Amino acid sequence: MTSTLAPPVTPDRTADARAAAAPRRRTRVLALPEARWAALALVLFLVALPLQLTGAPAWAWGPLYALTYAAGGWEPGWAGLQALREKTLDVDLLMVVAALGAAAIGQVTDGALLIVIFATSGALEALATARTADSVRGLLDLAPVLATRVAADGTEAAVAVAELRVGDTVLVRPGERVGADGRVLDGASDVDQATITGEPLPVAKEKGDEVFAGTLNGTGALRVRVERDASDSVIARIVRMVEEASETKAPTQLFIEKVEQRYSLGMVAATLAVFLVPLAFGAALTGSLLRAMTFMIVASPCAVVLATMPPLLSAIANAGRHGVLVKSAVVMERLGEVDAVALDKTGTLTEGTPRVTDVRPLPGFGLDEAALLTLAAAAEHPSEHPLARAVVDAARERGLALPTAEHFGSAPGVGVWATVDGRRIGVGSPTRLLEGAATEDGDRSTGGARGATGAAEAAGPTGAAGVGVATATGVAGAAGVTGATEAAGATEATEVVGRLEDGGRTAVLVTLDGAPVGVLGVADRLRPDAAATVASLASLTGAAPLLVTGDNPRAAARLAAEVGIEDVRAGLLPEHKVHAVRELAAAGRKVMVVGDGVNDAPALAAAHSGIAMGRAGSDLALETADAVIVRDELATVPAVVGLSRRARRLVVQNLVIAGVFIAALVVWDLAGTLPLPLGVAGHEGSTVIVGLNGLRLLREAAWKRATR
Repeated sequence: MTSTLAPPVTPDRTADARAAAAPRRRTRVLALPEARWAALALVLFLVALPLQLTGAPAWAWGPLYALTYAAGGWEPGWAGLQALREKTLDVDLLMVVAALGAAAIGQVTDGALLIVIFATSGALEALATARTADSVRGLLDLAPVLATRVAADGTEAAVAVAELRVGDTVLVRPGERVGADGRVLDGASDVDQATITGEPLPVAKEKGDEVFAGTLNGTGALRVRVERDASDSVIARIVRMVEEASETKAPTQLFIEKVEQRYSLGMVAATLAVFLVPLAFGAALTGSLLRAMTFMIVASPCAVVLATMPPLLSAIANAGRHGVLVKSAVVMERLGEVDAVALDKTGTLTEGTPRVTDVRPLPGFGLDEAALLTLAAAAEHPSEHPLARAVVDAARERGLALPTAEHFGSAPGVGVWATVDGRRIGVGSPTRLLEGAATEDGDRSTGGARGATGAAEAAGPTGAAGVGVATATGVAGAAGVTGATEAAGATEATEVVGRLEDGGRTAVLVTLDGAPVGVLGVADRLRPDAAATVASLASLTGAAPLLVTGDNPRAAARLAAEVGIEDVRAGLLPEHKVHAVRELAAAGRKVMVVGDGVNDAPALAAAHSGIAMGRAGSDLALETADAVIVRDELATVPAVVGLSRRARRLVVQNLVIAGVFIAALVVWDLAGTLPLPLGVAGHEGSTVIVGLNGLRLLREAAWKRATR
């Protein structure tokens, strides 16, 4: 029974589903406590200031200023005291102390202004952080909150996606989003899965196909068996990895935080000197204290501390939206340092799925391409080997009907055998099958003739499968030939095999009752964006990437020539790939390895940075790599490197901006007279500028520029 016959849901449940599917809004400003306290402090200040300026009594505006101090300063002050308890000097605490110091010498308005600007700056930082988190959590909005679970008796119930368990069956109606990663049990539809795989067109799904949570169902209905818990879905893993990355700190940030403590202690000592030295020479107490408070404010390293993480976290979030999971801020910073790239072949530069590229019937055996492919596919049909799948898929693409195979057998490294229409068909390694054929000369002629006659009688002039098997005489002649003819066939097969392998294809021999009758060429298809990616990486690093692969040298050289790679290391075991990476590292290069398989994991771990292809990548490679290309879009590799370099440039820009502001304001305060409000505005303004500058990498335009 197809899922289109499922009874409709009730109106209430439909309403719930619509509500669940509604997009979640971005974090509102006033939803943040920092923003609410800053707004309250601002309102109180704006009420108190006119009262003071119009000559109202102090009891009218004094309490309002006190409340301004409390509203805007209690949170950073409390956090600073907690840090102080752990023997850490927090810059936020110094700001509160400066404001209280200004109030102590009668500069109540200036101190209140400092609190308001400081609180507003903190609110903007909190909002920027929340918006960055929104962009990450927005990935989860792709997955619905509710799903329709189908019980064993056929009854349906709307349940939260989080309640689904492996083995549950869910119904996905037309236009709904898939609620969980799973496999189709019944139904057929086109599913838009661009958000997960990056495929631009909807993908046809039918029984046995895999679907992902958050993808959009088309016009058909599907019954899906859940294969992963909600917490382990592709979307959830993306979010989890990006969130974990956001919690890490880059080396630059760690260095700044380490220096910050010493800087803050030095700044406190300098503030005391600015206050005490003028007093020792007879300066007024109020003026000295005001200058010292202003110095402490403008010399605070708030903008320096904020210079590093916003650009890197913004770059991580932007990359995550485009299917690149960068596991930490450390990785994002290191990606921009690479100056050499090593690329794996199979599954990285190629799609990792073998396809039949050549069908070569041998002359004199009466088989055309369709007949040869049909026999091979029929024999391979029971096998799960990737090459067998490629042969069967090629036959299906040509619309060939496959006869039933009987007495199937296989041997690792050799191939498969099966009886098809009474004939013994072998498909596999040319070397091994030809060796086996050489030992069976005596029996093949008679048996082959009988089998050919039987096959022709059963199949008719065109074969039961619609294949040109010619006539009984032709096939009998093909199989029941003399030893000399068989030897000639083996020689011809060897020549065809050699030509295919010289062209970079894997040769698969097809035998009929032990006699070689044709050769299939199988190759892994190059990714469409492989050549452009190689060119982009060469432009970024100043040197063409090298190819490191376990494949045979001829296949590796052919593919390298297609994509523009000159340095080819083929036939490598995992330890040899590691050696190649360490050889480059010893020469002073910072190597990035891009791979997908278990054999790539050691090289990924040894590299300066490792990137794994996510869709077909092994679990070990995904765990070992520093970043994961979820959608297998090879073009995102140079894009994320470019984005990392932009983030590093923004970090430098931020440090320069912060340093210039601090130096200019400190010199002004020491050499002249810097008004406290202007010092506060300059200090907090630089902090806001630095924060907003880092958030530029959240924009879509930042990714587009990185891909150029």
